[in-house]
Amino acid sequence: MTAPQPLLIVGHGTVDDGGVEEFRAFIDRVRGRMAPAGIDVAGGFIELSAPAVTEAWGELAARGHRTMAAVPLVLVAAGHGKGDIPAALEREVRRHPGTSFAFGRPMGPHPVLLDLLAERIAAVVPREEWADTAVVLVGRGSTDPDANAEVCKVSRLLQETCGFDTVETAFVSLAPPDVAAGLERARRLGARKVVVAPYFLFDGVLPQRVARQAQEYARAAPDIDVHVSGYLGDTDALAELVVERYHEALHGEIRMNCDTCAYRVLLPGFEDKLGAPQTPHHHPDDPTGHGHGHGHAHGHSR
Repeated sequence: MTAPQPLLIVGHGTVDDGGVEEFRAFIDRVRGRMAPAGIDVAGGFIELSAPAVTEAWGELAARGHRTMAAVPLVLVAAGHGKGDIPAALEREVRRHPGTSFAFGRPMGPHPVLLDLLAERIAAVVPREEWADTAVVLVGRGSTDPDANAEVCKVSRLLQETCGFDTVETAFVSLAPPDVAAGLERARRLGARKVVVAPYFLFDGVLPQRVARQAQEYARAAPDIDVHVSGYLGDTDALAELVVERYHEALHGEIRMNCDTCAYRVLLPGFEDKLGAPQTPHHHPDDPTGHGHGHGHAHGHSR
C-alpha cells in the first residue's frame, strides 16, 4: 500500500525561545495524533528560528515522500500566508525535483479559535461577568487590508457568541488602532472592566508587547480594570484544527477568500499590491546562504 501523504506544518518563526519551544511541542502533539493513521508529520519556520522549513521538507523527502500536504500555521492569510509560505515551498519543489505540495488554508476564523479565546478570557474574568466586560482583541496587524478585516470578523463573532458588553479590535503593529487606542475606545464607550485578548497562537515578541502595552495603559487609567488573557497556545483543540486543514488540503474544497485580496482585486489605496510578484523570505539557516535579509515583497499570482 502507498503511504499516506505527510503533513508539513509551516510557521512564521520568532526570536523568542519560548515560542519556538511551543511550536516544537505542538508539532509533537500533532505527530502523536497522526501516528495511528500512519501519517508522517514535520514542521518548520520560514524565518527567524530553527527548524527551517527546508529542513522539514528535506526530512520528509528523505523518507520517500513526494507530495506534501502543507498547512500554514497562521491565523490569517496576510502576506506570509499568501506569498512567503507558498513561495518558500515552491523553492523546495525546485530543490527536490519530483516533489510537490497541496497547500492548505490558515487556521481562522474558526469556531475552535473562538472557543479557545473564550477559555483564555474566562481564565481572567468569570463568564458570569462577561455582560459587563469589554474585550479588546489584538491581532498582529498587517499592510494587507483583507487580513486586518479577518481579525475584525473574529471580534464580531466573539461578541455575537459570547455576550460581552463590546468587543473592540486593535493591532500591535502595522495597522491602527493600536492597543492603547483600542482600550481608550472601550473606556469611552463606558467600559469599566476590559480584557485585552492577544490573538496569537504561541508566545513571542508581539504577544509580549501586547501585554506590556496593556499594562502601561492600565497604570495611566486607574479608573478601569484591565486584564490580559493568554494567547491561544499548544492545545489538543488546535491540533484537531490542523488535522482538519490537512484533510481539507488533500480532499476538500480550499475556500480561501480572494474576493477582497489586494493582490488579486484592485482596492483603493492599495493599487501597488495588485499582481505584485512573490518573493519568499530567506531563512538564516537556508542553504542558499542569503543570510538574515528581511527585505521582501508580498504577492499573489494572478
